[in-house]
Amino acid sequence: MARKYNFYAGPSTLPFEVLKELEKDLVDYQGSGLSLVETSHRSKEYDEVHFSVINGIKSLLDVPDDYEVLLLGGGATLQFSMIPQNLLGDKSSVDFVVSGTWAKKALADAKLYAEANVLWDGKDGAYTSLPSPADLKPNAESAYLHITSNETINGVQWKDFPESDIPVVADMSSDILSRPLPVDRFGLIYAGAQKNLAPAGVTMVIIRKDMINRAPEKLGAYLKYKTHADKDSLYNTPPVFPIWAMSKVLKWIEGKGGLEGIQELNSRKASLLYGVIDNTDGFYNCPVDKDVRSHMNVVFTLKNEELQDEFLKGASQRDMLGLKGHRSVGGCRASIYNAMPLEGVQALADYMKEFAKKNG
Repeated sequence: MARKYNFYAGPSTLPFEVLKELEKDLVDYQGSGLSLVETSHRSKEYDEVHFSVINGIKSLLDVPDDYEVLLLGGGATLQFSMIPQNLLGDKSSVDFVVSGTWAKKALADAKLYAEANVLWDGKDGAYTSLPSPADLKPNAESAYLHITSNETINGVQWKDFPESDIPVVADMSSDILSRPLPVDRFGLIYAGAQKNLAPAGVTMVIIRKDMINRAPEKLGAYLKYKTHADKDSLYNTPPVFPIWAMSKVLKWIEGKGGLEGIQELNSRKASLLYGVIDNTDGFYNCPVDKDVRSHMNVVFTLKNEELQDEFLKGASQRDMLGLKGHRSVGGCRASIYNAMPLEGVQALADYMKEFAKKNG
């Protein structure tokens, strides 16, 4: 089979080794006579997979003992409303940094439940930079400060994080497990799986234990973090297939040298593309401030917009898919999550140089 390079923003490419392992065991899981996706989620076989994921996340991220790791359904989008419903407690306001499209979506849902104080909302009408963490002044009376660690559409990424007297909540859907994290700076971290973790269908939540009991009594059982913490994320049937895939992705990351090894690889990949963008005499342009350029989603435009369709067509002919930018911002975007191989990024960099030389 000839594998193409998947530069789509999501669902993202998965490690080829993981796909092959899933294929091998899909019909008959380790000789059990059943597929894991059809056996009981109370079985010994699934139990081992389930807790290997929870423990694997704790190990890779060095999660402190006073945090819980939860595996939930609903995607990160459900968390946009689940977070304020659970974490407001006796507070009536929350703080937000609006860094792009996904932060806006989280803000819109939070406003349904609380007064939202926007501490920062782009610069000069654009989402091409981020505030300095030291400059943010959260409100002492707010329940939490929400940030989005990486904006897939706008291509900006926090390189350091706020330190705050109120809990920091972070949507890390598009860059989780791409680098080491100071988990103890956060009250809650959440991430949809379909960028760096697994196929879509499971959402990881890391929550500090003292925040679990803030939910009001009149909140449905599934919507309470306490329900899932008390049942080890087995309150109801979990999304078995993506959790199984995640168990293999976590082992794959360990084999790459853990988060330090993955971070080094991601830096090399990003440097290849930004190096081309910055050294083709303006043929390509990245609008994002250099110190906050994403290592997951490289956004760029061509000096001559009329060449964009030709550029995308040529990339597709070279088995590089998904490079068209989001419809809301246009341009091009290369999503180079953890599992995008270095040779895929090198192929794109070579093509970009070739295209610029031919048309510059």
